[in-house]
Amino acid sequence: MVELRKVDAKNIWKICALEVAEDQRSFVATNTQSILEAYCAISSGGVAMPYGIYDGETPVGFVMLGFGCEDWEDAPEIAKDTYNIWRFMIDRRYQRKGCGKQAMEAVLRLVETFPHGKADWVWLSYEPENQVAAELYRSFGFRENGQMDGDEIIAVRPLT
Repeated sequence: MVELRKVDAKNIWKICALEVAEDQRSFVATNTQSILEAYCAISSGGVAMPYGIYDGETPVGFVMLGFGCEDWEDAPEIAKDTYNIWRFMIDRRYQRKGCGKQAMEAVLRLVETFPHGKADWVWLSYEPENQVAAELYRSFGFRENGQMDGDEIIAVRPLT
């Protein structure tokens, strides 16, 4: 059973050691970079929620969520008062084993508890070339909304 656990002093280095396959490295920042960005967002009044993705006691991935855009210059229009899946990765050793789907289910369950306030949408962005990610996100009801976040396609999903 895949579950999310907050990144903390006990697991940070195991989470930082996770990595995607060589051909996926241009699609997602390293977990170390993501955790640094989370620290910067939090210290400037923003919201970042970094979690390790675990299968039992084994860390298999990383996800970072955000809420709103008060600390974000040039934020896409959809970012205001919404949740976003800022980063999502499954370590290369655990891909194609169902961990990504189970992790996305856990992420959406968490977001639907509205940990930082009510919102109508959750959104994410991905590189146009990353069709594996696009298919996963579509299978969970994410739909492109015509906006871009830099060079990345934005997809949105309504929250209940």
